[in-house]
Amino acid sequence: MIAYIKGKYTGKTPNSVIVEQQGLGIEIQVPQTVFPELPPVGGEVKIYTCLRWTDDGPSLYGFAGKDEREIFQMLIGVSGLGPKGALALLSFLSTDELRFAVLSEDEKKISKAPGIGPKTARRIILELKDKLKIESTQPDAGSDVILPADSGNGPDERSDAIEAMVALGFGSTDAYRAVQSLGDLTGMNSEQILKAAMKKLV
Repeated sequence: MIAYIKGKYTGKTPNSVIVEQQGLGIEIQVPQTVFPELPPVGGEVKIYTCLRWTDDGPSLYGFAGKDEREIFQMLIGVSGLGPKGALALLSFLSTDELRFAVLSEDEKKISKAPGIGPKTARRIILELKDKLKIESTQPDAGSDVILPADSGNGPDERSDAIEAMVALGFGSTDAYRAVQSLGDLTGMNSEQILKAAMKKLV
């Protein structure tokens, strides 16, 4: 596996970047999130990569960080999604937003991505929720900071609080994010969690 490519950034297309390395111009397909991270043409760039083989030959996919590459690898394992769909989804949602959407079962948010319908969104949630179950991202702490999802109080109390917030009209992703932002929930029941989380959103 090619873990990353480091070289001179020489140009781009609407869906890829070209990196020159040891005299070779390597075209790497990327999500739109990579473009704002690029240096001026001629500058040095480091792209984390994932190599995929199909009947048409090899394709190289690239990402700004390891976390984005890891999520991509999970997404292409979802039945019927494929690399193009995974790139489209990562162009529409950040890895943090996708985690929150999957863990809170926010089908509506995922299905807003180009080419991702409700059926595919449900499949993504079904197939990835268990894989992301022990991970969550702390809001505003950067995409590389991952906290154990089971820290603090039991998951049932958190889930009850999230469900109650959704019933009160809050979006499921916002509810999940608010509860996770509370940190240590030891000793708190679902009603106390609900009240504390709602203060984050009002």
